[in-house]
Amino acid sequence: MARIQFGLALPNGPRDGMAREAFMEQLKKNLDVVDGTFDSIWFIDHVQFKGSPLLEGWTALAYMAALYPSFDFGHVVLCQSFRNPALLAKMAATAQFMSGGRFVLGIGAGWHEEEYNAYGYDFPGAGTRVEELDETLKIVKALWTQPQATFKGKHYQVSEAFCEPKPDPVPPIMVGGAQPRMLRLTARHADWWNVSQVGIERYREQVKMSEEACAAVGRDPSTLRRTWFGGCYCVPEGTAEADIDTSLARSPNPFVGTPTQIIEQMKPFIDLGVDYFMLKPESFPDTTSLRLLAEEVFPKLNA
Repeated sequence: MARIQFGLALPNGPRDGMAREAFMEQLKKNLDVVDGTFDSIWFIDHVQFKGSPLLEGWTALAYMAALYPSFDFGHVVLCQSFRNPALLAKMAATAQFMSGGRFVLGIGAGWHEEEYNAYGYDFPGAGTRVEELDETLKIVKALWTQPQATFKGKHYQVSEAFCEPKPDPVPPIMVGGAQPRMLRLTARHADWWNVSQVGIERYREQVKMSEEACAAVGRDPSTLRRTWFGGCYCVPEGTAEADIDTSLARSPNPFVGTPTQIIEQMKPFIDLGVDYFMLKPESFPDTTSLRLLAEEVFPKLNA
């Protein structure tokens, strides 16, 4: 069985009025705990959820990736609407070049209408956004692999565009999505498939739909890597269920419990082919959960 990999999804902003200095210090403490056991760091790509403090995804992740060169890095997932496709290809190529090949391009069609409206982006229907993502990925791939790229689509165009230096190696493309049209797009374009904050029963259904989408485009489903993103809150062995502060686990369908319980919750996903978990620390800034994951969960899952 392939080694199970793990990524740390960094908090997307300071919590509960935390000052900048305290937030950055807590980020450092969390990353120091997982350095050497987690494989990667990840950041979301939202710009507004009402008045919540949110950091811009590219800037924040690039800064942290430079501070911690032992980690691969990517987004779960970029909103394709926020950046011109050719500029996105150039940004990704630059990230890959300067990091020495540590970047993963995670991308999706976007969904949060509030931030589109607030920041002046058009918010077309879901079908149009999927079409835009399809064209975005065609442009990105062309710029990464062709001497010059020309593409004239319904939504986006490039003309004799260079992207030098080329990314070497070409970054994996991870597409996040679970609806039928997104799954077919994923089957056509992606190296990795990501789902977010979904429980095991729903995931079983999504895997079946993904396999059907792969069949529809003539792809072997085993060539599409399966990844999962969501919350995780691990407590010491022997902690009574009544003593677990479940209010900390605010994400939908998080992994919650002792190391033994977390392992049992992850195993059904692994049985369905998931070999990469991007985990959001629900108890941030406390590092206890991360220490338990690193010391008692991951080694057993990879024994």
